Amino acid sequence: MANFDAALIKEQGVEFAVVAVRPGVISQPTRREDARSAFSASFGGVPVVLMEQTGGRPRYHGRNDLVNFLANVYVEQLPWASWSLN
Repeated sequence: MANFDAALIKEQGVEFAVVAVRPGVISQPTRREDARSAFSASFGGVPVVLMEQTGGRPRYHGRNDLVNFLANVYVEQLPWASWSLN
């Protein structure tokens, strides 16, 4: 079992998860898609946006509408919690 940090969000009727990943995951397509699939299963199939943070600035990868929404939200405002991946 692995622990990870994520924020489960419901905004304008859309539920999705933002999952913090290690730097480099987003830039590697295979790792990125494997991570998204595993995390989506943990949240009952909701869309997942991956977030990596280097130098204080978050970088997101996922559905365009969700990424565009997150571009206008401070990462500290998200409801972060620790989760377990089975």
